[in-house]
Amino acid sequence: MKMNIAVIRGDGIGGDCINAALAVMEKALMLSRLPMPEYTDINAGAGFFAETGRDIEEGGEEAAGRADAIFLGAIGLPAIRHPDGTEISPHLRLRDKFGLYAGVRPVRAFPNAPLKLAAPEAGSIDLVLIRESTEGLFYSAAVHSRSRIDGDNAVEETLRITRSTTEKLHRFAFRLAEKRKNLGRGHKVTCVDKANVFTAFAFFRKIFDEVAASYPHIAHDYSYVDAMALELIRKPWQAGVLVTENMFGDILSDLAAGLVGGMGMASCAEIGDANGLFQPAHGSAPDIMGQDKANPIATVLSAGLLLDYLADKSGYREYAEAAIRIERAVENGFAHRDLRPVEFGGDMGTKAMTKSLLDNLS
Repeated sequence: MKMNIAVIRGDGIGGDCINAALAVMEKALMLSRLPMPEYTDINAGAGFFAETGRDIEEGGEEAAGRADAIFLGAIGLPAIRHPDGTEISPHLRLRDKFGLYAGVRPVRAFPNAPLKLAAPEAGSIDLVLIRESTEGLFYSAAVHSRSRIDGDNAVEETLRITRSTTEKLHRFAFRLAEKRKNLGRGHKVTCVDKANVFTAFAFFRKIFDEVAASYPHIAHDYSYVDAMALELIRKPWQAGVLVTENMFGDILSDLAAGLVGGMGMASCAEIGDANGLFQPAHGSAPDIMGQDKANPIATVLSAGLLLDYLADKSGYREYAEAAIRIERAVENGFAHRDLRPVEFGGDMGTKAMTKSLLDNLS
């Protein structure tokens, strides 16, 4: 039952938030009578690149692949870039290398966390966006060197949708919907695309229909991405599971996170057939690095996703129990106003938030 976790602390506030999340995760494991994991620390990120010319240490990718899960802090520093102007992004290469096709972005309103919508129903927002994370328009992201460059005249990027990856993505979305249905949470699966304009998205929707036929007990529908952007502002509480392409998911997940407090609440899982990577969706915020101002909630919730993944991977349901403990600690902390992050105008920095989360774990 002992697991090995590859830990990449990253840049800026990444290390502080990772340390907070590991402390919370370890107590949740202890309460569920699970052994402490072994950690494999791996250096990677913009700071490491500035020092060494590499975005990840030699052998780091292989070590990450051998671990039972990868826990990644925020990566990137605005002032440190490749000569072509793109950011240091080893995590994009890890997604590609390990086929982490299912990018899971939970979006949930917690009590007393700030909500941007005035409607009373906004307090019940509880959806999951599933973003395909290896193809789509990110297939030719700079880190992969797949762009077609015509000198200073033009650049062409490739939007790639394959049957093998898309079938797995849609099955993942419907299996997640089944789990949410059993928990009494919103579970209708919505295919978000632009099938009326692009052949690639018509293909994406065709495969969605084929997979949906195997899940007749799970409701499903469709939305063009522009219409979904509108619906996430009008009535996001009606959404359950949204499945979409890489770039669309990148944009919509940030929009959705803004509805429930911002990127400091945005957890993330990147899951493939054999590997899983877990990270906060926010940036490295170097302007507050070392000032005890970072909100660790996104990283803490990502640790919960990691434990839930280990439950599925290992077959030990105790890991899922530990994951529930973490989400419940966040919920109770906000409900009792024990969590008051500086990010939301509160009086609690990273250390105080961590202590409060540990106190709320049960």
